[in-house]
Amino acid sequence: MESASMFAGSLPGLILMDLGQAMVVVCVCFDMVRAMSVPRSHRRYVANTIFKTLAVPSILVMGVSVLAKAIQWNWADVAMGVFVIVMIIFRWHQDKDEDSWWKGKGKKLARWARKQLTPRPALIPASASA
Repeated sequence: MESASMFAGSLPGLILMDLGQAMVVVCVCFDMVRAMSVPRSHRRYVANTIFKTLAVPSILVMGVSVLAKAIQWNWADVAMGVFVIVMIIFRWHQDKDEDSWWKGKGKKLARWARKQLTPRPALIPASASA
């Protein structure tokens, strides 16, 4: 754990953490745009699609950030990170009736995965069956 904390303090680690935090900021900003846009508008559709796309990676980035801050015993940053995680999760689950590109994609992706994972039927050459 301490080596992970040391990596988070190095230049490549700081760059990765900054990119992750920028993604979290973009996610939260598009959530704000989504909240302030007119329902069923193109702007809200785009904002909701981007928010739902970035929500899970943002939660993961904040989880890693909170873990790194907890290892460093920086409890104020841990509390703020947990607050951001809870806020993103709450906003992600709150609006279920929103229109976005992801609406209905779960069933389509499951159908595609099931089709890809089913074993292919073995083709028997015509000369072997005679």
